[in-house]
Amino acid sequence: MLLPITSPHFRHLINPITSPPHSLMARAITLAAHFSPTPIFPKPWTDRMISHSVKGSSSFGNWVASGFGKGGDFNVFGGCTSNVVCNGGGSGSGGFGGGDRGFRKLSFKKKLKKKDKELELCVRILIEEGLPDDDNEILSISEMLRSNATEAMKLALEGLKDSKHKTRDTSINDVGRFETIELSLLLCNDEFIQTLNKEWRDEDHATDVLSMSQHIPELKLPILMLGDIVISVETAARQAEERGHSLLDEIRILLVHGLLHLLGFDHEISEEAEEEMEKEEELLLKNLGWKGKGLIKSAYDTENGSSLSKYPDSDDRKKEGSLRFYRPKFKFIFCDMDGTLLNSKSQISLANTNAIREAMSRGVQVIIATGKARPGAMEVLRTVDLVGIDGILSESSPGVFLQGLLVYGQQGQEIFRRNLDPKFCREVFLYSLEHKIPLVAFAGDRCFTLFDHPRVDSLHSVYREPKAQVMPSVEKLLASTQVQKLIFLESPDRVTTTLRPYWSEATGDNASVVQALPDMLELVPLGTSKGNGVKLLIDHLGVTPNEIMAIGDGENDIEMLKLAALGVALSNASDKAKAAANVIGVSNDEDGVADAIYRYAF
Repeated sequence: MLLPITSPHFRHLINPITSPPHSLMARAITLAAHFSPTPIFPKPWTDRMISHSVKGSSSFGNWVASGFGKGGDFNVFGGCTSNVVCNGGGSGSGGFGGGDRGFRKLSFKKKLKKKDKELELCVRILIEEGLPDDDNEILSISEMLRSNATEAMKLALEGLKDSKHKTRDTSINDVGRFETIELSLLLCNDEFIQTLNKEWRDEDHATDVLSMSQHIPELKLPILMLGDIVISVETAARQAEERGHSLLDEIRILLVHGLLHLLGFDHEISEEAEEEMEKEEELLLKNLGWKGKGLIKSAYDTENGSSLSKYPDSDDRKKEGSLRFYRPKFKFIFCDMDGTLLNSKSQISLANTNAIREAMSRGVQVIIATGKARPGAMEVLRTVDLVGIDGILSESSPGVFLQGLLVYGQQGQEIFRRNLDPKFCREVFLYSLEHKIPLVAFAGDRCFTLFDHPRVDSLHSVYREPKAQVMPSVEKLLASTQVQKLIFLESPDRVTTTLRPYWSEATGDNASVVQALPDMLELVPLGTSKGNGVKLLIDHLGVTPNEIMAIGDGENDIEMLKLAALGVALSNASDKAKAAANVIGVSNDEDGVADAIYRYAF
């Protein structure tokens, strides 16, 4: 089905362009940078373009190749009508490159004997700015498409001669009257193609391929602006995996489908039209020697036995395994552990682990910012192989520990340490002995206590903190080490009704009271926080808050959440942490860290 839509986004495109237009489609044209196998992208917008022209014989005359357009010029027919064509999983609209001129091109010329007339096929391959610069597979596929697209155009146009199709729109028929035929092919991710669907079709979902016809039969021009084909590489990759062929194979299939739509085929108008287009897809793929079934046949097979979903989820969460198709928004992710990265069983889920690994593979550094001691954090992360050179924590990596009281920088060097006053520590331990409330002192990589207790044991067995060494007296404990923080271990009710009210007053100018978990109350040096520790670390690393995202749940995460460009509090977070965050994620028992990474980090 063809829906004529007038595109207001092209009306303001003039020659030359002096500033990027607001339209996503216009921007995909105007902000294209020159493409090379080792690309350099000097602008913050990084659409990349390959152009390809081919020369060859046809029933309509000779296919010829030559440069076209003038360097620096940009000519677009203002206010033109764009035909929106439903393709594969959905419809499209607008126009990316059908009217675009003037980019320097990588051209291919094939010299053939001239006949009566010469016809130039011009294909431009654009890579949308949202796709990463460093995906070698996408860059390689783009190079392959330089010749693939012109081959497909040539065979498809040859097939129009003496065509006996009953349902094809014959607006494009005798192409021999044109001097040039132009086609643009844009590779993008799901987010971009979903935006197009929402902007032009009021359908908020991604699709695999869209076709936007730029042909205006009433205009007697020497150039046939065939139109634009937009392909989501992200959806194509999922479909390729489920259909058992390569990403290049799937993109070729989508290219054929989109091209046939631009030539007047439309499988949606009737069963007969679907049958004709399906046969033409299969024939064209066979003649080109490309693998795979046509998109229509593949979709039919999917509906009759495959679990492949035609429409991905409509929210803005990226799919697992899809981050390769997106640019990171942040260089660093600072992540809390208890109540955030760890679920209610103090375990790291497979989903969280995989999301972290995927973010790391895209160059994002995940840094632990926790109330735990470093050995305790490493013990937990070791269970999912996230410790060491290929993980997120080691003795030579940066990190924020003990609520920001111990900070390690590059190469794991200690860059900050803050201790509690020994006199204050003695007062707290005497209170512990008097009221028989378990108390643990954290001192660097070690823990100390004055008596055994099941709650003290759980700190090691459940939370993986260093096993607390029992000291014979307060004096010997304080003489043997410097204490960074103290933790009372008690029932949530007693923490709330007894310990917190008392120590909020009794600490005076000696310490601050913080709480990460309901059954623990922490006393830390006054004026320190996890957020301060993160600030010290990013200053050490030469990073600004605008380059970091933070994920947390407790009151001890508030300053960190406020500091980051994007603070994500999980749904299980305290009310104060939620108030400090920019967004609220799902809970730690619902893989909240993974959800935050896939939803916000790219």
